[in-house]
Amino acid sequence: MKKTIELANRFREIIINGTWIANTNYKDQLENLDWKIAVSKIDSLNTIAIIAQHVHYFVNGIKNVFDGGNLEIRDKYSFDFPEIKSKSEWKSFLTKFWEDAENLAKCIEQLPDEKLNQGFVDVKYGTYKRNIDGLIEHSYYHLGQIVLIKKIIFARQ
Repeated sequence: MKKTIELANRFREIIINGTWIANTNYKDQLENLDWKIAVSKIDSLNTIAIIAQHVHYFVNGIKNVFDGGNLEIRDKYSFDFPEIKSKSEWKSFLTKFWEDAENLAKCIEQLPDEKLNQGFVDVKYGTYKRNIDGLIEHSYYHLGQIVLIKKIIFARQ
């Protein structure tokens, strides 16, 4: 199997459909989550919605590079999102998150294996492989936060 297909499948696993590493994924945790819970503030923690939007921000930013665009994402803006104020806004965001994640997975699959060790936009950002692996690892980190925040919210109800 091509290395890029393996990476694409690992990415899908964390966002859309896997259970191998964390026994869950973003879609499993968020798809049927009431929007009011997603935007519930617990002490100084980010909300589930903000964390999900943060991960989506990086998915979109990396996909933009695969589409031939510039690397426009910046850490300092990665938590700045308009507040989700309704069920329809939450559902709309989730639909976009799943679509964008699948589109990025397809881009990763189509990448020639030789490109994995080439510079991602600029040498200072590392290689394509490092960025894809970083996105996967970063997504697992935040998935853990979502799971814990949900447990806190449900324990307080």
